[in-house]
Amino acid sequence: MLDTAIIGGGLCGLALARSLKKADRSLTLFEARARLGGRILSAVPATTGEALDLGPTWFWPDTQPLITAFVSELGLSTFAQHDEGAVLHLTEADKAPQGFAQQVHGGARRIAGGMARMVATLADGLGEDEIRLGHVLQKVEDKGDHVVLTFRVDDAFLTVEARHVVIALPPRLVAETVRFSPDLDSATRDAMGAAPTWMAAQAKVAMAFTAPFWREAGQSGNAFVTHEQAVVGEIFDACDASGTKAALGGFLSFPPDLREAFVAGLPMLMDSQMAQVFGSAAEGAEQLYQDWALEPFTCSARDRAEPQGEHVAFSNPLLRRPLWDGRLYLGGSETATQGAGYLEGALEAARRIDRALARARSEEDEMVLPEGLSINAASLARFSAWVATLNDAAFEAYRVRLNRALATQQREQLTQRAMLGAIEDIYERAVDMLDTLPFDLRDVPVEKGRSALMSDVQLPFRDFIQTLLDDIVAFNRTSCALSNFPGEHHLAKDYVQTILRDVAAAWRDFCLAANRRLLAKAEAGLAAVDGLPPGAGPRKGPILTSAS
Repeated sequence: MLDTAIIGGGLCGLALARSLKKADRSLTLFEARARLGGRILSAVPATTGEALDLGPTWFWPDTQPLITAFVSELGLSTFAQHDEGAVLHLTEADKAPQGFAQQVHGGARRIAGGMARMVATLADGLGEDEIRLGHVLQKVEDKGDHVVLTFRVDDAFLTVEARHVVIALPPRLVAETVRFSPDLDSATRDAMGAAPTWMAAQAKVAMAFTAPFWREAGQSGNAFVTHEQAVVGEIFDACDASGTKAALGGFLSFPPDLREAFVAGLPMLMDSQMAQVFGSAAEGAEQLYQDWALEPFTCSARDRAEPQGEHVAFSNPLLRRPLWDGRLYLGGSETATQGAGYLEGALEAARRIDRALARARSEEDEMVLPEGLSINAASLARFSAWVATLNDAAFEAYRVRLNRALATQQREQLTQRAMLGAIEDIYERAVDMLDTLPFDLRDVPVEKGRSALMSDVQLPFRDFIQTLLDDIVAFNRTSCALSNFPGEHHLAKDYVQTILRDVAAAWRDFCLAANRRLLAKAEAGLAAVDGLPPGAGPRKGPILTSAS
């Protein structure tokens, strides 16, 4: 039986596989295509011999720290996207384009040799026995202590058993093509179906030239075509780092059905438009073309049918919950808290699942702690590990309270009441958890009524509120039920501040309650040492009312 099965060989799946292998954990990665990379795809034209990206092209160091650090860690060479020179704008089909000065790509960088270099580097770090290509996932079954996967491999079917399964694929595609037994809950199903796969229904072209004539003419290579007959709507410079291996890239304006109807004439139409924008020097380029709407392992039927809207950089937090008691996880860029749809989001999703798998293994091993820890250090470590699991519970409690309020037709302060109630429940559970853990508090200082262990008790909650708030904001924005409540659908800054004031009061109450429990344990311990009943022993100071 496998320990971890990763379904999907895009950036999320590959990054997770790399992390698991570095931690010496067993894994197998299954990919439906005959290649790795998912939406990352580079192709090499005969004209220049330099790889051109037909999927993701850029990353932005100023706003995408994960992919920036990851590329550096892999030792990949990068260069700045060329933006110098005039930008062309063609607004009417029978007129010449107008030029204007503008920086288009905002500090974007590219990987030398194409994004596929990153995929190749990640693949090189895995063994041949850890990658299975041509495996199309059909069914996922929960067996209580493991999961059974059914794949279609050529004309046959293959079953695989695994303790943990990560489906690092676009959630909407999974909802349409994979059967689950038992079926996933309706809320998760709805969240999967409502998550658009970024760029899934788009098409991209790259054109290779013998020389970068646009640069010689003082143009950046950036162009926008906005008239009704536009074929390629956005064009950019796709040259290599030296600028000598010349190429232009572009995103098609034609929707999927129109691209399919004109498929035979598309090369000519694209060539003609490039000549209209850049002049006769742009005619006759070698074209590399990729229509992602025709990719069955990227584009769902719903992605193809719905026009691509404005990019949403976050996802419904229901997509980030461990399922089947931590045996099943949804991954892929569209499940990310930030950068959903981008390379950044794929890495964020991989990191989230990596942490969740580590917690799951600790729980399965009954959290084996390093030898030599004191009783206090061991109990605090157990408490910290337990707190790390609370965000999912807190969010679920919020969702239950919100649904209850909607069902009873409440209309005021829905988010505020539901979030505060969920947090108060979690804090109450945390205080009770402290009661179950053994401590030796005889030599633990108490200053002004505050146990010295309180700092260690508070530390695991450092990111708890922000993570929960981020999940709630994302959920509210993707909730159809809240779309009729504008103030709850999009939380205003003043409303968030009001909520945080309530949360701060709940945090203060938790700290006071936790401190009282520790002091009570200390008193009971000292009384036992002195042979006195609890409550009759000496204290190391008065119990005060401030511990936050």
